[in-house]
Amino acid sequence: MMKYSNQTRILTAIDCIIFGFDGSDYKLLLIQRGFAPEKEKWSLMGGFLQPQESLDGAANRILKKLTGLEDVYMEQLHTFSRPDRDPVERTIAVTYFALIDIQKYQKQINDDFHAHWFSMNELPDLIFDHNEMVEMAKSRLRYKAALHPILFELLPKKFTLPHLQAMYENLYETKIDKRNFTRKVLSTNMLIKEKDKDKTSSKKGAFYYRIDRSKYNDQFQTVLNFIPRNEMPGVNE
Repeated sequence: MMKYSNQTRILTAIDCIIFGFDGSDYKLLLIQRGFAPEKEKWSLMGGFLQPQESLDGAANRILKKLTGLEDVYMEQLHTFSRPDRDPVERTIAVTYFALIDIQKYQKQINDDFHAHWFSMNELPDLIFDHNEMVEMAKSRLRYKAALHPILFELLPKKFTLPHLQAMYENLYETKIDKRNFTRKVLSTNMLIKEKDKDKTSSKKGAFYYRIDRSKYNDQFQTVLNFIPRNEMPGVNE
C-alpha cells in the first residue's frame, strides 16, 4: 500500500463531553483514567481513532462503550492540537459534546471506568487540557440553547414546565419570568400535556408534558427565543 513519504504519523484522540441534568443541576460524566500518565485522575471519556473509523463513528463507539447509548444528540465541538498537550506522544484531540437523559440512562453506565456524575459547579481538576474542553462546550451549549430547543435533549420522557424552566435558568444563571416562558414554550406546539401531575413540590402539583417528536424534529433548526437576550448572561462568553 502506498504511503506519503517523509511524513510523521500523528495520533488522533476523541474526547466526549457528556452533559446531563438531574432536575436542579447540570452534571458532567467523568471517568478515572486507567493508565499512565495521570492514572486514576479524572478525565473525559475518550479513545483513539481506529484506521477503519470516521470521527463521528469513533465518538459514537466511545459513548456507547461508557453509557450503552446510541442515537444520542452529539455534536463535534473543536480540535485541540497544541503540540505539548499530551506528554507521551503528539496527539490531536477532536472533541464532541453529548446531551443525555440522566434519569433514564444512569443505570446503563459501564462500571469498568469508575464513571461518576459531577455537578458542573463542583468539577475536579481534569487531565491535560480537558478543563479547557469543558469550558468551550459550556459556552457552545449556551449559544446553541439561545437559538434552538437543544436542551430538550436532556429531558426525561415526562417532565414539568418548572423542570424545563429550571434547565434554562441554571444554564444562564438567571431568573426567568414564568408566565412569559410558559407562553413561549407552549406556543411552539412541541409539547403534549399529560393528565397526571407531579406533586412532589406542592399539593397543587404541576402537569407532566412530553415532547411531540415529529414537531420537535421539524422545528429543531427554527430560531426559538425562549429567553430574551438581555436575560441571558453567558451567551457571548
